[in-house]
Amino acid sequence: MTVGTTLALGCVADDYTGASDLANTLTRAGLRTVQTIGVPADGLELPEVDAVVVSLKSRSIAADAAVALALDAQRWLAARGAGHTLFKICSTFDSTDQGNIGPVTDALRAACGGGPVLVTPAFPETGRTVFMGHLFVGSQPLHESPLKDHPLNPMRDSNLVRVLARQSQAGVGLIDRMTVARGVDAVRARRDELGAAGQGAAVIDAVADADLEIIGAVALDGPLSTGASGLGLGLARALVASGRVRPAENGVADVARPVGGPAAILAGSCSKATLEQLAAAEALYPVLRLDTDALLDNPAAEVARALAFADARLGAGPVVIASSATPERVAALQARHGREAVGHRVEQALADIAAGLTERGVRRLVVAGGETSGAVVDRLGVPAFLVGPEIAPGVPVLRAAGLGGEDRLMALKSGNFGGRDFFANALALIG
Repeated sequence: MTVGTTLALGCVADDYTGASDLANTLTRAGLRTVQTIGVPADGLELPEVDAVVVSLKSRSIAADAAVALALDAQRWLAARGAGHTLFKICSTFDSTDQGNIGPVTDALRAACGGGPVLVTPAFPETGRTVFMGHLFVGSQPLHESPLKDHPLNPMRDSNLVRVLARQSQAGVGLIDRMTVARGVDAVRARRDELGAAGQGAAVIDAVADADLEIIGAVALDGPLSTGASGLGLGLARALVASGRVRPAENGVADVARPVGGPAAILAGSCSKATLEQLAAAEALYPVLRLDTDALLDNPAAEVARALAFADARLGAGPVVIASSATPERVAALQARHGREAVGHRVEQALADIAAGLTERGVRRLVVAGGETSGAVVDRLGVPAFLVGPEIAPGVPVLRAAGLGGEDRLMALKSGNFGGRDFFANALALIG
């Protein structure tokens, strides 16, 4: 892989849609950015860049496995001169009391040898803010938002200091909004105060982009930070402002040049946003809603039914295949089959459907859901993506790279991202 000798920023993302969100944010801020799928293999040739986002599928796996993957990615980035590593997490802080945000942050901090790590999932552009250590989704505290019923990582506590402390070995402190408002020097002083008190991490408030810029400038003092794409925005702007990165003409429009061929949408997310997007899509495209009970009992038969549905319709236009269900339906399935079994089988079935669709000539694919996107991309064997125009905040057009000349355009959407017409907008841009 060809990477610039002055790689300014290395990023380790805990899921694929979050990685796309971050890569999109860095590209918009002027950084030449590539998203890889896992740690790149030797010999993968990609353009010279300012930032590399290494995508992992580690958000909901065992903590020790997530730590091992993150350390491997960090070593690869450090060997290529990354001046700072961002551990990219979800803007809704998806994590159980066993991890994985705390354990991975602890391990990366030890590997990097740094002091207190600044931690914030804030991304005001997408309605995620942190005030007095509490995470808000729009106007709702996290524990009152739809994320309280997340099928894998239900979030029932909005106090991030408490959430992170329950899964971290080192202490966790707070840098509040009043300190951030006083600027870079005040934040540095508070960070150093927490470090002297033995704290390993500092949750930091942010309610506006200006806060993120202050946080980014301070974070670059050290080797590591943990946060969502909003922190990536702050880091990117600080790198440009300091002169360490020169804003590039990144050619995002060229990334989205047409590839032709059939198009399809796969939805595995059960978020409120995705359910609304599917309802809107039903007025435009043929939609098959998978029978999840049948899929769990006989996945091969349900995959075959989905591909037969596609065979009969792809010649006339895009098709939509969805396993998405309401939180109540998901809870009932998990009670009957087990939480991990439901998630794994559904993801793998959708990945098998994706493989079948590409065998049928589909070269334009939209995928909704972080875990679903990870399973699909792994099944298709895509090693990396070039980042193109933004479809919706946090969701860019992606062009597969490293596939031996085969052109493929994709969009990987976190469940909660995008407006009601997202699917139509995505297909319009990957035409």
